[in-house]
Amino acid sequence: MTNFIDSPFIRDFTKITLQLYEHGWDERNGGNVSYRLTEGEVSQYEDVQKISRNIPIDFDGADLAGMYFLVTGTGKYFKNIIEFPNRDVGLVRIAEDGKSVDIVWGFNDGGKPTSEFPTHLMGHATRLKVNPNQRVIMHCHPTNLIAMTFTFPLDEKEITKTLWKMQTESIVVFPDGVGIVPWMVPGNTEIGKVTSDKLKEFSSVIWPQHGIFASGSSIDEAFGLIETIEKAAEIYNIIQATGGQIQQTITDQQLANLARAFGVKPKKGYLEV
Repeated sequence: MTNFIDSPFIRDFTKITLQLYEHGWDERNGGNVSYRLTEGEVSQYEDVQKISRNIPIDFDGADLAGMYFLVTGTGKYFKNIIEFPNRDVGLVRIAEDGKSVDIVWGFNDGGKPTSEFPTHLMGHATRLKVNPNQRVIMHCHPTNLIAMTFTFPLDEKEITKTLWKMQTESIVVFPDGVGIVPWMVPGNTEIGKVTSDKLKEFSSVIWPQHGIFASGSSIDEAFGLIETIEKAAEIYNIIQATGGQIQQTITDQQLANLARAFGVKPKKGYLEV
């Protein structure tokens, strides 16, 4: 057996959290990531066989009982995770009653999961019903997307179509569109419930003037989804900053052609073709 700190899960997790920081999307201790692991994946590591602590959570996670999640810690700076993973990250198992988590690795300074962890768990529970391969929830603060929420109507269809039309790749990467919730105070079960409800339809949800909450079957998929949405928002903002005079665009018919070519289904009712 080897130690969990040397696992590919820690390698990939610390790599992506550093990239999130370097992109400017997770300043200070902003943002959080959770990564669902299977029992088979963690059982091969000798240092995750004992429970170090049990802490309560403000969420009934009975549907996720027994599941393992690698999750960022509350108050931890993303820039430090790659150097101190066993301090700033923890591997937890949802207790059988669903009302607490067992810490089986990490958080060695007495830390605990991000305050957004209940929202993550609600998101995982919802997305697992949509996608059995759901593994990752990623919340961060993409600069251009946040800026766009100050100037663009907060209408799911309109913002989705605009982001689709900013670049050819958009509709291929997020054909289900982008959900939006009202501005809400983060870190509580209320925003978790509203967000998880949106995740029934969308793989990503915008938190206006705050950031994005995205899901995926892998770290790369969740990160790539955010990258693509943020790139589209950046293009939109550049166009607006240079006068907003669009001379040509991707039409609804062209979007439909793209979707057909890449075998994806655009959000029903969004394209007028």
